[in-house]
Amino acid sequence: MQTTFEIPNTAELDAGLIDKIKAVFPNQSVRVSVSDEAEEDTTEYLLRSPANRERLLRAIDDIKNGRNLVVPDQTLFQ
Repeated sequence: MQTTFEIPNTAELDAGLIDKIKAVFPNQSVRVSVSDEAEEDTTEYLLRSPANRERLLRAIDDIKNGRNLVVPDQTLFQ
C-alpha cells in the first residue's frame, strides 16, 4: 500500500506525522521519501502512477517502432 502525506509548509511538521504513519502502517516496514515539490520533474510525477507509466512506456515503444503515429498534413505548414 502507498500513501502520500502532503505538507504544504515544513513549519507544520511535528511528531504527529510519525503518529499518523504508525497508524496507517502499524508494525510494518516503511520507506519515507521527502521531495521538494517545486523541484519535482513532471516525468517523475507522471511515471509514479502504474497506469500512466504503462501508457507512456507503450507510447514510447510505439514511436520507436513506427506504430500509431499521426502525421499532420504538411501542406498546411508551407
